[in-house]
Amino acid sequence: MYEIQAEITLPRPLMNVFPFFSDARNLELLTPGWLKFEVLTPDPIEMAAGTLIEYRLRLRGLPIRWQSEITAWEPPYRFVDEQRRGPYRAWIHEHTFEERDGQTIARDHVQYDHLGGRLVNRLLVGPDVAKIFAFRRQKMEEIFGR
Repeated sequence: MYEIQAEITLPRPLMNVFPFFSDARNLELLTPGWLKFEVLTPDPIEMAAGTLIEYRLRLRGLPIRWQSEITAWEPPYRFVDEQRRGPYRAWIHEHTFEERDGQTIARDHVQYDHLGGRLVNRLLVGPDVAKIFAFRRQKMEEIFGR
């Protein structure tokens, strides 16, 4: 398994931040345009443990369907989504939120695995995942401020 971790302090209280992340549609805003990411599950998407969400994206020009399941739902502090069908052998994304001094620390911890081993991760998958999380950080700064 490979992993990536990200952390950002958002200048808003937790109760103003968590609702944004609890809306599955906002994932489209946090995903770079080059992935052509789209949530397919019809509204309303009721977030809870066991919720399945369908997506469509393009990765290196190839159309991909992705299904994730919310496996932990502990608002407003934590939730986990896991790939059930998609481009990875495994994708486990834990989101945690902590309020400190009126600000929210948002953390992402992703464990993932894919075909191709270390070379493919070093040359293709790892850099793509890093770009996705850099974009995500930039968008959160635009939405919530620095």
